[in-house]
Amino acid sequence: MKIKEVILDELKKHPKRGYTVEELAVKLGLTKASDFKRFVKTLAALESERLLEFTKNGKVRLAKVKAELVGSFRANSNGFGFVTIDSEEPEIFIPKGRTAFALEGDEVKVELKSNANPLKGTSAEGVVTEVLKRSVTQLVGTFVKFDEKERKEFERIGYVKSRNKKLPYPIFLTDKGLVPEDKALVRVDITAYPDKKNPKSMQGLAVEIVGQAGDKGIDVLEVLASLGIRSEFPEDVLAQANAIPEEVDEKDIIGRVDYRKEITFTIDGADAKDLDDAVHIKRLDNGNYELGVHIADVSHYVTENSPLDREAFERGTSVYVADRVVPMLPERLSNGICSLNPRVNRLTQSCVMEITPEGKVLQSQIGPSIIKTTERMTYDDVNLMLAGDEEALEKYAAIKASVEVMAELHEALAVMRHRRGSIDFETMEARIIVDENGLPIEIRKRSRGTAERMIESFMLIANETVASSFEARHLPGIYRIHEHPKEEKMTRFIDFAASFGLQVKGTSTEVSQKALQEFLKKVKGQPGEMVLSTMLLRSMQQARYSEDNYGHFGLAAENYTHFTSPIRRYPDLIIHRLIREMAQPSPKTIEYWAEKIPEIAQQSSNRERRAVDAEREVEKMKKAEFMEKHVGEQFEGVIASVTRFGMFVELENTIEGLIHISTIKGEYMNFHERMMALVGERTGLVFRIGQP
Repeated sequence: MKIKEVILDELKKHPKRGYTVEELAVKLGLTKASDFKRFVKTLAALESERLLEFTKNGKVRLAKVKAELVGSFRANSNGFGFVTIDSEEPEIFIPKGRTAFALEGDEVKVELKSNANPLKGTSAEGVVTEVLKRSVTQLVGTFVKFDEKERKEFERIGYVKSRNKKLPYPIFLTDKGLVPEDKALVRVDITAYPDKKNPKSMQGLAVEIVGQAGDKGIDVLEVLASLGIRSEFPEDVLAQANAIPEEVDEKDIIGRVDYRKEITFTIDGADAKDLDDAVHIKRLDNGNYELGVHIADVSHYVTENSPLDREAFERGTSVYVADRVVPMLPERLSNGICSLNPRVNRLTQSCVMEITPEGKVLQSQIGPSIIKTTERMTYDDVNLMLAGDEEALEKYAAIKASVEVMAELHEALAVMRHRRGSIDFETMEARIIVDENGLPIEIRKRSRGTAERMIESFMLIANETVASSFEARHLPGIYRIHEHPKEEKMTRFIDFAASFGLQVKGTSTEVSQKALQEFLKKVKGQPGEMVLSTMLLRSMQQARYSEDNYGHFGLAAENYTHFTSPIRRYPDLIIHRLIREMAQPSPKTIEYWAEKIPEIAQQSSNRERRAVDAEREVEKMKKAEFMEKHVGEQFEGVIASVTRFGMFVELENTIEGLIHISTIKGEYMNFHERMMALVGERTGLVFRIGQP
């Protein structure tokens, strides 16, 4: 058999997997230098024939047949969309009117019209030729009831409108399903999708009355339901959770490293019930530090392909909104056996590191363990201890020495990250306080003290260390990646900074983390600091999960994953499973996970975006509710963004509001995009981003 055929046959065995050139050579049993030289030439020939391709990180895989591109559709509320073929390739832009009426998440067939051109900064463009599979077969929304005249005219009882902006069409209901009351929240089975005859509507049947207008929390429930986020767990999931013991079984301790003699404690918010991370720390005789990061071993209880596992995969993440948490796992697990409660045995996965005073990890031990925490600490408690509060120091004397060493190591790790170029974005997060009815009573900036930053430091270094262990052994893993900024976005930011008289070192194609770090340092404390930091953050790409390790640009980290929150993030649960499976993996195990991880990474990224959409939508809604009580009052704020139709002003409590240009009397305002400013044509009056 010719070497071309041998290579293609091997790649066809695992068409979704990419191999390094070295891995493929080993697979084919090529050991001689002359064989390898011929092998490399053959790869080049197969690439030129478009039978194989090289991915962005240099791996070899079968080339996709361009005429049969199939991917997932991502809708934009303005009518256009994007199709993701796989996580390694850029999205394909689909213009408005060329989407074949695809909806968010649909599996579609795409005809590619033009390839991406990095030199011009243009993306690949295509046309959706067919919707292969609908992602949404049900949705939830508010019912608008027709009167008798409308019922006769439309031959429908009314329509349902979802709050999901990516599913913008009304669903007209027939009387074959339930007949809800006006403004009821209903679940609908979709029976007909948009088409040429009805391009802006769907049809369906009401199958469940979720709630009535005025019900407590119905507004938040509608947002969650509109995005397909369900609060209830299926019966088989709850049955599995309820069958899990509430205490650690002695037989499960066998084979685990025992850290129960270490002074180990959790540090969380005062309201937290799912305590999934704990730490121990001590100074070693050689002057280095030993830091142990112990994470609840959720994977011990949530076994692969079990009802709990399938549900966790479907949810992807816990969702945190103003008045509730929609957990990834049932509370019996997250608040029970998987919560590292004080003074009880708990199964964990641990990453124990020896770290120098310069923040370098010299060695680590990663794997299954058992701990028994000494204390359940809050951030407020630890911040008081760090501030020298005598009462707190006396109350928690058992961990006083540990907290002091924690502060030292945190400082060393912060300096290390800064030295390599990690970018610290200054952002404003809102904390919304609601009453028993879910109504907002207070909104303020979320504060972060030293204790919060310490724990973040320790989780970051543990995540890096675990990722490095997978990378060093060339094992399949799921990485948290943050790619370099796209050229066009960085160009806009550099121009925007220049309008403030500020320069960013480097070019839009070669800007470094160090240059951006120095820029943020330069604007710190200046009036435009928050706006410039926010604009820079918007210029970054979204972090995502991937089977390939492209590093983390924002953290300036070569290797990064999510290991520390398996109660609330599915990728962390998978990393825990992989730590166990990859201790002494067989070739079959490696192949199995190499095939499986890409789907997990894509699903986890999608579910994370869905959770962010829900959190933002509820936050906007609660902020609007809060400001309803303050209509007519005056507030001071800073211009956060400028558009052709007006400017958005942000208040001290993070709430934003629009001032439309029509309210600026006696002046015609021109929009200057490069300056991000509105300029009065007659008076020269200027409103620009960052202006108080």
